[in-house]
Amino acid sequence: MVNRPDTKKARQKRHKRVRSKISGTAQCPRLCVFRSTNNIYAQLIDDVNGVTLAQASSLDKAITGNGGNKEAAKAVGKLIAERAAEKKITDVVFDRGGNIYHGRVKELAEGAREGGLNF
Repeated sequence: MVNRPDTKKARQKRHKRVRSKISGTAQCPRLCVFRSTNNIYAQLIDDVNGVTLAQASSLDKAITGNGGNKEAAKAVGKLIAERAAEKKITDVVFDRGGNIYHGRVKELAEGAREGGLNF
């Protein structure tokens, strides 16, 4: 019998390891990325107070087309950067959520950098 590795469990283990090392504050919040099959989500989180400062996803009305591709991920990155700028946030800590920095996660990060976020 072939034993397949549990990829979801491995991602959660990586995410837990990363989260033990990084944390967000009000001045430098954590840019948390969640990637599902059909959509991608991003949040700016202040871990000290336990508050979400801003959020964006491919389900927003500002994003058109398919939510599960690189173009939508880049648009979500630009949208979260725009919403961060409204709250005068420029520096963030990037939390890739245990995902590989590749594909949609990388495009979201590049879109956020183009929008003016520093990390």
